[in-house]
Amino acid sequence: MSAEPSRAIGRRWRKASVARLFSGPRQVSTVIEQIGSWAGAGDSPGWFAQFVADGPQSLRAELEAAADQAAAASAGFRDWLRDEYAPAAVGASDIAGRELYLRSARLHTGADLDLDEAYSWAWGEFARLEAEMREEAQRVLPGATPMQAAAHLEEHGHSVKGAEGIRAWLQQIMDEAIEALDGTHFDLEGPLRQVEAMIAPEGSAAAPYYTEPSLDFTRTGRTWLPTLGREVFPTWQVVSTWYHEGVPGHHLHLTQRMRCADQLSRYQTTIGGVSAEIEGWALYSERFMDELGFFTDPGRRLGFLDEQLLRTIRVIIDIGMHLELEIPADAPFHPGERWTPELATEFFATYNGSPAELRDSEIIRYLGWPGQAIGYKLGERAWLRGREAAREAHGAGFDLKAWHMKALSQGACGLDELTSRLSVL
Repeated sequence: MSAEPSRAIGRRWRKASVARLFSGPRQVSTVIEQIGSWAGAGDSPGWFAQFVADGPQSLRAELEAAADQAAAASAGFRDWLRDEYAPAAVGASDIAGRELYLRSARLHTGADLDLDEAYSWAWGEFARLEAEMREEAQRVLPGATPMQAAAHLEEHGHSVKGAEGIRAWLQQIMDEAIEALDGTHFDLEGPLRQVEAMIAPEGSAAAPYYTEPSLDFTRTGRTWLPTLGREVFPTWQVVSTWYHEGVPGHHLHLTQRMRCADQLSRYQTTIGGVSAEIEGWALYSERFMDELGFFTDPGRRLGFLDEQLLRTIRVIIDIGMHLELEIPADAPFHPGERWTPELATEFFATYNGSPAELRDSEIIRYLGWPGQAIGYKLGERAWLRGREAAREAHGAGFDLKAWHMKALSQGACGLDELTSRLSVL
C-alpha cells in the first residue's frame, strides 16, 4: 500500500478511535474476508489477476505489474483491518438506531420516510404475497408449502449445468425479452439492445448485480452472476432476477438515462442516481413482466413471488432490526418479540427460498447499509403509484410505451418527488 493512502487511513483511524465510531463486528470480518479474496491466496490468483487475464498481449507486462501492485495493496489493507481495526471494534454495535437510520435512509431513498408507516405497510404486503405464494405452490407440488415447493424446484426443477451454460442461458433470457418488448412496450435501439450476461469474479457479493455501460457505449451494460462454488444452477428464481438486473430492469433504465446525456447533467447520468428510484424501477420491471404473462410456468412464477417477498422481508427486518421494533401481535412469526439479527436470519430462512449463503450475505448487508434495502419495495410502490396517476390523468389516451420511455429518460430523483413527476408524464 502506498504511503499516501496509508496516511489517509491512519488519520481516519485515529478520528474513529477517539469518537468510537467503528463498524460492527459482522461488517469488519466480512470485509476482511472479501478483500482477502481480491488479493488472492494459495491456488486462487485473486480478483485483479483475473481482471487483467484477457487484456491485450502488448500490455501484458504492464497489466500484470498493476494487478500485482493492487493485490499487494489489498493484502496490506486486509492485514491492517485484521490486526488493528478489528480488535478495536470489538463491542461496536451492528444496530444503527432511529436517528442514524433516518439519515441513512434519506441518502438511499431521497425521502423523509415515516418508518412506522413503512414497517406496517410491509407487513400487509407480506401477508398478501405469502398467501399468493401458498396458492402458487400448489401448482408446483400439490399439498406443498411454499418452502417445500421451493426445495422441490431446487432438486427437481429445471436447471443448467456449468458456469458457461448458465451464462449463455441468461443471455438468451435477456435477448428474448428484448425481442418481445421492443415496439410494444418500449422503443429499444442501439445500446439498449446490447447487454451481456457475465459470471462474477471471486470476491463479489453473493447476490447478482448489474454494471452500466461506459459513457461512450464502447463497453456494454453487463449482468453478473456469482456462482458461489456451484456447478448446477436451478432456474426457477433467476428468471425474475434477470428481468430485474437486465431487461427491462437496470439495463434499460440506466442505459436510456445515459443516452439522454445531452439533456441531463453528467452528474445525473453517472453517480447522481438515487438507489430507491433505480431499484424501484427494477422491481417494477419484474412485476410488469408478470402483468404481461411471462411467468406462466408455475416454478418461474413462484420464483417471482419469492423475489417479491424477499424485498418485502427486507423492509420488515431492515427497519425492525435497526430500530429494534416489536413484531406485531398478529404476525405469524415470534409475535411480540423485538427484532435482533438472529431473529431476522430465522425469519429469512422460514419464508424465503434463497440459498443459505445468500441469506447470510443479505443480513450482513442490511446491518452495514442501513436504509438501502428498503428502497426496492418502497421504490416500486412509488413507480406503481406514478403510473396509476398518469393513467388516470390521461384516461383512454394513456400510452404505456410512451410513458415508459419518458420515465426512463428523466434525471434521477428521490421518492419524495418521484410519484408526482411520473404522474404528469
